Amino acid sequence: MSQPAFRTPVPADAITVVGIGADGWAGLSEDARATVAAADVLVGGERHLGMVPDGNVTKLSWPKPFRAGLSDLFAEHRGRRVVVLASGDPLVSGVGTTLLEMFGRNAVRVVPAVSSVALARARMGWPAERSEVVSVVGRNVHRVGRALAPGQRLLVLSSDASTPSEVARLLVERGYGASRMSVLEDLGGDDERCMQGVAEGWAQPPTSPLNVVAVECELDPGAAAWSLVPGLPDDAFEHDGQITKRDLRAGCLARLAPLPGQLLWDVGAGSGSVAIEWMRVHPANRAVAIEADPERAARIRRNAERLGVPDLRVVVGSAPEALSGLAGTQVPDSAATDSHPMPGRGRPAGGGPPAGSGDRHDAPDAVFLGGGVSVPGMVDACLDALGPGGRLVAHAVTLQAEAALTSAYATYGGELARHSVERAAPLGSLTGWTPARTLTQWSFSRASHAEPPEVGDGSAPGPGDPNDSPR
Repeated sequence: MSQPAFRTPVPADAITVVGIGADGWAGLSEDARATVAAADVLVGGERHLGMVPDGNVTKLSWPKPFRAGLSDLFAEHRGRRVVVLASGDPLVSGVGTTLLEMFGRNAVRVVPAVSSVALARARMGWPAERSEVVSVVGRNVHRVGRALAPGQRLLVLSSDASTPSEVARLLVERGYGASRMSVLEDLGGDDERCMQGVAEGWAQPPTSPLNVVAVECELDPGAAAWSLVPGLPDDAFEHDGQITKRDLRAGCLARLAPLPGQLLWDVGAGSGSVAIEWMRVHPANRAVAIEADPERAARIRRNAERLGVPDLRVVVGSAPEALSGLAGTQVPDSAATDSHPMPGRGRPAGGGPPAGSGDRHDAPDAVFLGGGVSVPGMVDACLDALGPGGRLVAHAVTLQAEAALTSAYATYGGELARHSVERAAPLGSLTGWTPARTLTQWSFSRASHAEPPEVGDGSAPGPGDPNDSPR
């Protein structure tokens, strides 16, 4: 039996977001034109506002500050028909995403046009399932680095006219200088054109800010390709020896179990290797690296940029004090070190706001405790921070830290394991095994334990005791 088409009921005073392409008013559907013509208030960038007839309508440019200004703007015009103009599909790195985050699905109606992504795929002849989209609209261009792989096809949504040159420079730095680039400008408009070349030696001058960069990734001879599977070589990271080694890192991340969009706290981050690999698993993953040493904190940020996750947030401070209030603070869309002011976010070409600029305020889904395990209150502070279903993994190499983890295991349960790794190395004229320092690992999941029991007086039975139960 056929079913009627699904359409979410939208109240009469809902905000309507109309996508408009480079072909302007002429390219709008009848429904979109009627919606714009019936508006009392039009909101958008100057370029988009100039594409539609003036009529008897109030035209307003994007407010500053953007997010707080939008709330005030819509409150001021409550009861009037407000239409927001956005580029192409407003839900592809567009303002539609931000409005849905702010006001909810039932308060926003979206009338999309053809997106620049769809037009770029059509021009390149690339099926959607065989290409990846990376947005650097108002964001750090190093985000492209995470997606690089031999044979990969990328569509990079540019922030402005300088983006193609920045992408070319990044490709060369990452060992993909042989990659072919196609810069597709003003897609769907009368001035549409395409410039092509190779990243190495890219010399095309900046032109239109409205562009998409199509990249056909080709690895240079002798260059290394980095997998998204956790366990990158240790030398992929800049470090001073304070790094969770490759084999142990892979096992650690298996227990942290990163899922799309989830948040990790990396406490005592060292080189940031665990947080960085967590974020590389999926482009929506987020992480906060807490590190007391400012020099190491700066190194973490450099590692994050080089490995394609510049959105990693770095907090300079000592835990557990530095953890206080983290769950109620923002995880920004672009990387920042808390001891320095945040750089201003850029805007998309055409004057629109940065997409997805809704900061997330939530408890961590996972915590990795790689340093300071023996500090009094550290383990409990990390456990207290976990959200529902959260996971904690802690590592110890000293007797004092191991004692703390043994106590936590006796109190909370979970899994306690020791890892010893040996590697073949020259031994005189022969070869022998060189052992690394043995590591004790404790892992705990709230999915298996509804709530951690209260800490007792030290007389709690061990997890193997038949009388053991959560307290």
